[in-house]
Amino acid sequence: MNAPVSGNSSKEPKDASEAMIAAQQALLGSLPFADMTDFDDAARGFLGSIDQAKVATAQGRTVWSLEPYAFLEAEEAPPTVNPSLWRQAKLNMHHGLFEVVPGVYQVRGLDIANMTLIEGDTGVIVVDTLTSIEGARAALDLYYQHRGNRPVTAVIFTHTHTDHWGGARGVVDEDALSSGGVPLIAPNLFMEHAVSENIIAGPAMLRRAQYQFGPLLAKGPKGHVDCGLGKTMAAGGVALLRPTDLIMATGDTRTIDGVSFEFQMAPNSEAPAEMHFFVPRYRLLNLAENCTHNFHNLLPFRGADVRDALAWSKYLGEALQLWGGKAEVMCGQHHWPVWGASRVDTMIREQRDLYKFAHDQTLRLMNHGLTASEIAEQITLPKSLDGAWHARGYYGHIRHNVKAIYQKYLGWYDANPVNLDPLPPVEAGRKYVEYMGGAQTLLSRARADFAKGEFRFVAQAVGHLVFAEPDNLDARALLADTLEQLGFAAESATWRNAYLFGAQELRHGMPEIPARPAMPRETLAALRTEQLWDVLGVRLNGPKAEGRHIVLNWTFTDTGERFVLTLQNCALTYAVGVQASTADAGFTLARSTLDEVIAKATTFPEAVAAAKISFVGNPMRLAELMSLMDEFPRMFEIVEPKRAAVI
Repeated sequence: MNAPVSGNSSKEPKDASEAMIAAQQALLGSLPFADMTDFDDAARGFLGSIDQAKVATAQGRTVWSLEPYAFLEAEEAPPTVNPSLWRQAKLNMHHGLFEVVPGVYQVRGLDIANMTLIEGDTGVIVVDTLTSIEGARAALDLYYQHRGNRPVTAVIFTHTHTDHWGGARGVVDEDALSSGGVPLIAPNLFMEHAVSENIIAGPAMLRRAQYQFGPLLAKGPKGHVDCGLGKTMAAGGVALLRPTDLIMATGDTRTIDGVSFEFQMAPNSEAPAEMHFFVPRYRLLNLAENCTHNFHNLLPFRGADVRDALAWSKYLGEALQLWGGKAEVMCGQHHWPVWGASRVDTMIREQRDLYKFAHDQTLRLMNHGLTASEIAEQITLPKSLDGAWHARGYYGHIRHNVKAIYQKYLGWYDANPVNLDPLPPVEAGRKYVEYMGGAQTLLSRARADFAKGEFRFVAQAVGHLVFAEPDNLDARALLADTLEQLGFAAESATWRNAYLFGAQELRHGMPEIPARPAMPRETLAALRTEQLWDVLGVRLNGPKAEGRHIVLNWTFTDTGERFVLTLQNCALTYAVGVQASTADAGFTLARSTLDEVIAKATTFPEAVAAAKISFVGNPMRLAELMSLMDEFPRMFEIVEPKRAAVI
């Protein structure tokens, strides 16, 4: 741990305040808690599970377990958890293999996402492979235990997020991968977006994801209870496999192991590359992650491209036109299915209108001149949607989704010149504290407002003091207590996780976790060479590269590719299919050898010594280029100032 760890207040989690207890009680009477339909659906078709849903590596390290969440067996929510979120957290405790309809099965509760298994004429088609290789193997083994061993005849990736493809090596063995005997089917532009979201911006996203998902929070009524979309994130091995078959357009069909699939494209909805499908044999509709049992996220806290609420709504409307009345069951790649054509159509219609309402009303108020924060403060869902459990904001939330919509259309700037070039947090914090009369005056007023339950403003005010005086233990303690109360109130699991993890880091400092491992060979092999150069360009330290000019030729013997890599004007660029006659050096090697170097299975000098790489010119120019590359930290400060300068 680092940073201050003690002050006038205990480092242990606190109880809910009186104001918080009253707010939680008021919520109990405002929602239809007597409706148990979701609990019946979540349990329907249960065939069996793994004890405590525990999944481990071959070395015995646990990568997934629901055992720490046994506290959720309590019927009533404690005052430290929003009762609506408590209900969702209990629903997400269902785990095991479930029959959706005869011939279609789901493994749920072994990951934040689901694995759907569709039986064909000779084997089984796996839809989404969970986050981890270990989890995917366990899920497939659970299916085999109850349905018998059947060969995997195809894998479908519904979209580009890691929890839907990371475990693919757990269901596709080496022979099938090398022979191409098992098609890997995905939406068009799958690789482009999988790489941009998970690799190019990966270091920052992974740190921010600790706040969104709360994996380092203690499990319990005062800590982690859920992620809304599922329980939590798995922690096993991950590898990206390149699809072998891309679905290009709505209306595309495939016959896979004798089963007909009808596809619908849904780009720039929940993921930049996403698709739905209908299986006539089973009258099954799978809407991937676009129609789940919560209001989804239009801009996740970890960061991503802003999602298009209008397009999202239209895709759901199109799905109704294509398959409304035909689908007898709808399942997604999170949560539990819905049965009956009428219920399926109703849920799709309500989800369609949920995203359309959020979009249109945000634009309406935006065009009246309201800013993002003003819209979030004013907008409320219509009663017909607000009372639908599947429209509640357990993962996304109306209050931050409208800000995402605003950002998509108008960006971060609200047009008020006051906000055009504000001071950064540390400098602004010092001036705010000075204007408020100093640290002690600010704290005195903040404590009085805390007692009145005015947590939102207390967090803002004391946050300025923490950035002005990061070692002020009283400020850290009060801000931690305040964020904690906001977390207790949150219906959105992502809000709760962010607030509580912020409180934890203020009390204990950033957790000390192992360094980031090297990128897996399978993932590297899946990347196009241009994508590797893009990743390298992001690592270039511009100030260190001032005045440098380096030109390197690359020839890859196994792929037939040629590149010129150029450092000039503090930017790293490349040209495809050409060589520079005046290059400082040229390297000839197999692309697979470059993968070995990046994966740290070997070094560049070792590969040269082993005759895996030949070169002309001055090879030290490559060493010079690599000396200009940043190594990104796995952890960096979020709720307090940066302790080390970034240059």
